[in-house]
Amino acid sequence: MILEEPGQPVAPTYLDSEGVPHSIAAETIQRLSRTLGGPPAGAEDSAPIVVRRGQPTPVTGRVLLEGGGSLEVDGVLPADCPLGYHSLIGPTGQQRRLIVGPGRCHLPAERLWGWTVQLYAARSRLSWGIGDLGDLRTLTQWAAEQGAGFVLINPLHAVAPTFPQQASPYSPTSRAFRNPIYLRVEDVPGADQVDLRDLQQAGRAANAETLIDRDRVWHIKRSALLQIFTHTGSDDRFTTWRAGQGHTLERFATWCALAELHGTSWRDWPAELRRPDSAAVLRFQDQASAAISFHAWLQWSLTLQLADLAPGVAVIQDLPIGVDPDGADTWSWQEVMAEGVSVGAPPDTFNVSGQDWGLHPFVPWRLRQADYQPFIEALRSTLAHHGGLRIDHVMGLLRLWWIPQGCSPADGGYVHYPVHDLLEIVALESHRFQAVVVGEDLGTVAPGLREEMEARGLLSYRLLWFEEEPARTWPVTALAAVSTHDLPTVAGLWTGADLADQRAHGLDANAVSTERLRDHLAEVTGLADGADVHDVIGAAYRALAQAPSRLLAATLEDAVGVELRPNLPGTVRQQNWSVPLPLTLEELRTAPGPAAIARTLDQACRDGALGAAPARVRPAGAGSQPGRSESNRQPVDYGGRRAGNE
Repeated sequence: MILEEPGQPVAPTYLDSEGVPHSIAAETIQRLSRTLGGPPAGAEDSAPIVVRRGQPTPVTGRVLLEGGGSLEVDGVLPADCPLGYHSLIGPTGQQRRLIVGPGRCHLPAERLWGWTVQLYAARSRLSWGIGDLGDLRTLTQWAAEQGAGFVLINPLHAVAPTFPQQASPYSPTSRAFRNPIYLRVEDVPGADQVDLRDLQQAGRAANAETLIDRDRVWHIKRSALLQIFTHTGSDDRFTTWRAGQGHTLERFATWCALAELHGTSWRDWPAELRRPDSAAVLRFQDQASAAISFHAWLQWSLTLQLADLAPGVAVIQDLPIGVDPDGADTWSWQEVMAEGVSVGAPPDTFNVSGQDWGLHPFVPWRLRQADYQPFIEALRSTLAHHGGLRIDHVMGLLRLWWIPQGCSPADGGYVHYPVHDLLEIVALESHRFQAVVVGEDLGTVAPGLREEMEARGLLSYRLLWFEEEPARTWPVTALAAVSTHDLPTVAGLWTGADLADQRAHGLDANAVSTERLRDHLAEVTGLADGADVHDVIGAAYRALAQAPSRLLAATLEDAVGVELRPNLPGTVRQQNWSVPLPLTLEELRTAPGPAAIARTLDQACRDGALGAAPARVRPAGAGSQPGRSESNRQPVDYGGRRAGNE
């Protein structure tokens, strides 16, 4: 099926997760249409042109190439036009961005396996209360020794530099910058010139906490980092790097300094500071240059440490679907954001009320008028120095469920985005970074999206929890895993601890559905009730190893028998995003569980040639029943949140 972009921005109808058609209320369409607005007359003449190299695209004028030089084009863009972000000067002198993409994402040449890691949870004896980039370097080295090809980590994007610290990595203040709480303080340039012994002792003492205490950690780390910056912040390398980052870095660092003075919601700041280009903000930049430089220096330090990871192991990072609606990105790009609406998910059989994620979306035509720059910056930050990207809720590239302010999720509607342009930009950035891209396509998926993903080399996501067919029948073009960060661990499901955790935190846990999922695990592993949980974990990963998929992923939580999932959606439990692994990284090296899973998956990748999928493998997007094309496969209802609807 070819993925078609609709002719109208607000869809009047949609198919729910059961394939049942629904009509959007006329009042909702009117409200969303008013919020959307429309581009001014002639706006299309300056909008970017996004093309796939080699496609016959009508273009006339002079193309100023990104890498220098130019092309005179009269009618059709040459098939050998360089990939990149160019400028087209038309016959009338009108200039617009010309984006030439490769059409397909980069794919690894061989099958790979790897670890899924919540970095904050992976502490070592050298950590200051939280897993950091020094620990990530250790993890990549350890993974390489085991034969792994990648490590998939939680988002590292920036949160507000204030207290309390945001725990969820999926609610960043910016997707274009990173969180300095992950810095290894001793590895920051100039750290050896400052006496950090007391702060180092306090930081390592925080490892004794049974939960990650981000406020305590950031208080200690910020004190140490500020001392180092005050002593060495004039480093010429930093000055040179900063000069090359442009206004985007300066705006972010300015927002951080303002947030420390006025709070994290820029909408509550003094009126004259609510626009990043205001005269008051320019005066503040002069007055608070040291504070702004400190936040820019933190980003430079993060860049250096991310560049110092073990070679040969790709680090795949998540790209969240959105950002804090009051944070740095919305302040910087407020003219592109939609006001008076939030995004979420419509009601379905797994969540009869629907979901409101509290995020403000981009207005599609405004994003286009901004040359897609906010989206490009988010991709680049997530890909830089890593090697891979997992797009959270990849369906958002096609459409998002907008909910008018004051309404329930049931009163929302789907607003469509220029999906082909966005996918082409993803492919271009993937090509530039030689990075694999995974689309988190769990849940309700529109017709044609999975086929389009496969055609563009964007990997699907397959989970043992959700797939009814044996792993050997799963598609090649996928990342295969047992679970994710907000689904039960193997130990939690098998022992009943996950069900108890749901009940303890007020969720209307469905015991019947949970038991059904446990029966599914027993069937997959071939083990009877009462089997030792470690035997079940090993058998689950032996079953996963049969998948012919390009990427096979194992969670460290499963490897060491953790019962609590990293996040319990729909709750504000203290443990969400704050449970450390029960073993240090030093102890992981000799633990039997990780070693056994590593041997299983490494042998599977060595034995199974890429593309040697059995005849029964379903193509991506197959498996729908007639009339159910809105959702290609249905997960088991385990009594919690349905994956994909975040």
